[in-house]
Amino acid sequence: MKTLLRSALATALLATLLQFGFGTPAYATAPGVPTTSAAKTQLAGLTVAASTHTTTYDRDLFPTWDTISGTCNTRETVLKRDGTSVVVSSACAATSGKWYSPYDGATWTAASDVDIDHMVPLKNAWISGAWAWTTAKRESFANDLTNPQLWAVTDNVNQSKSDQSPDSWKPPLSSYYCTYSKAWVRVKYVWALTITSAEKSALTTMLATC
Repeated sequence: MKTLLRSALATALLATLLQFGFGTPAYATAPGVPTTSAAKTQLAGLTVAASTHTTTYDRDLFPTWDTISGTCNTRETVLKRDGTSVVVSSACAATSGKWYSPYDGATWTAASDVDIDHMVPLKNAWISGAWAWTTAKRESFANDLTNPQLWAVTDNVNQSKSDQSPDSWKPPLSSYYCTYSKAWVRVKYVWALTITSAEKSALTTMLATC
């Protein structure tokens, strides 16, 4: 397993490049990220409530990955969407390409170094209202390609995030707080999920960086 040191070094390198005037690498982004104004309006419209059903979460209640087209499932679809010069096998497995992880600024050339992150983690969705959904709706949420829910990111960063919300975890790159918070708000808004008061406070602070 790669160590977190690798991601930390990549983040430090990107910060140095930005300091000396080099631009951020171009990368694809998940669809549906709202404008700052829209995100603030949507955040204000979310219901603030304490988390519930915190001990009943089961990952299997959110089926992944769905077959999207031909032999390509959701993960493989996001890898192709978010990567550049991606080549896939007849089974749709990415055999080469390049992926820029916006959370930490790292670039990878092996799909095995990349995880598909759920912007709003499945457990967070569960304790925010998804406990009451049907399995079919939870499956749709876990495979949502219409909204900014799925992101190709460095595997270790995704593992570091785990099921945490913005009040307890933020992307290593503070320059990405704006986009991250707008995407998080959008997903919660579209799926009518609740937020905690601490989560709302963190999102408000992050949106202020836009």
